[in-house]
Amino acid sequence: MSIESPNVDAAHDRAIGRWENDGGSSAGLHQQQMQTVAGEIGDAEASNLRARLIALENLVVALLAGAPDGQSVLVREMAAYISPRPGATPHRLTVEAARNMLALVERAAHYKSLDRESEP
Repeated sequence: MSIESPNVDAAHDRAIGRWENDGGSSAGLHQQQMQTVAGEIGDAEASNLRARLIALENLVVALLAGAPDGQSVLVREMAAYISPRPGATPHRLTVEAARNMLALVERAAHYKSLDRESEP
């Protein structure tokens, strides 16, 4: 006997069933008429997200600065991959994402060069 409500038990059983049937993917969720309603984020949440994004960007720069050069090459290749192909319609967000990726690599290169200068 479960101490949780029947609705919680049913949701749990559906989730376990999805996991067992298709590796946990949510491909069948639309068939269950489940909808997620997300309200607009407020100023506090937006500010928190900005701060977290800045922290993540700086963390990526630090990790790239300490990583082998091949890692920066891979990031550059990924940026080129998401950039629009000739004849394709450029999408503002992917163009900006590629530009940001390259900027992170350049920032990391700056710190990597500083670290190499300080070595004996």
